[in-house]
Amino acid sequence: MKKRFFKITTDLMLFIAGAAVYSAAVNMFLSPNGISPGGFTGVATVVNYLTDIPTGIMLFIFNIPVLILGYVKLGGVFILKTSFVTALVSVSLDILAKILPPLKTDGILASMFGGILMGLGLSLILLRGATTGGIDIIAKLINRRHRHLSVGKIILMADGFVIVINALVYKNAESALYSIVAMYAATRMMDLLLYGADRGKIIYIVTNSPDTICRQINHTVGRGVTRLSVIGGYTGESRIMLMCTVRIHETSAVHDIVRKNDPKAFIVTSDAGEIIGEGFKPQS
Repeated sequence: MKKRFFKITTDLMLFIAGAAVYSAAVNMFLSPNGISPGGFTGVATVVNYLTDIPTGIMLFIFNIPVLILGYVKLGGVFILKTSFVTALVSVSLDILAKILPPLKTDGILASMFGGILMGLGLSLILLRGATTGGIDIIAKLINRRHRHLSVGKIILMADGFVIVINALVYKNAESALYSIVAMYAATRMMDLLLYGADRGKIIYIVTNSPDTICRQINHTVGRGVTRLSVIGGYTGESRIMLMCTVRIHETSAVHDIVRKNDPKAFIVTSDAGEIIGEGFKPQS
């Protein structure tokens, strides 16, 4: 009970902190300088510029149908957490817009500091197994039907489209270039905090419920699982061991799945200095 309370409290604190930092990046550095944060937030800032409708309200409206579709198709705790974070970010964007002063400054400074803060805010949210919704969910749904299109590529194409719209609306080609700089800074910050460059985790699971755990890891975390036949050195019993390679922030989700389905499972988690292959670093 105490562990569950601690986990929920930690999730809530990091979600609030992440939403606040992300909103500060948008309101202080990116939006005032015509720089797009990408995704649905980028579209919402453009609508705000054209109509004065608050960015947070537009972000929430854009996300409603996507969250409903995501819950129907993906379901689970991930969508519930993401829905909560989306609402939190939407409220935070509009509240902080009235509190924090917009800093109209040099484009490079705005894009770098905005990108770093954006990456920090998103990292705090991703660490606890959620996202800010929008393009992330759409990318996961498309990837399920078209496996040759990675989630990263889909998000990249969508963000590129949003950047073009941003440049057309602001009638400034430089805003597109600064937007790319901001997204690069955010990505590097997230790599540093979440992945440690190309690092990840290898999880070995010896369990009596391999089918259920394998299926849920595939469905919920979106990672492949390798099944290995093993024999216990002490008991001589034949068992199934699952091997799964994940990003650092996905480790807790896998552990939760295992604990839920087989509390007596034996889990070994080790560091992976570099991961090359589908879903990770592409082969050079």
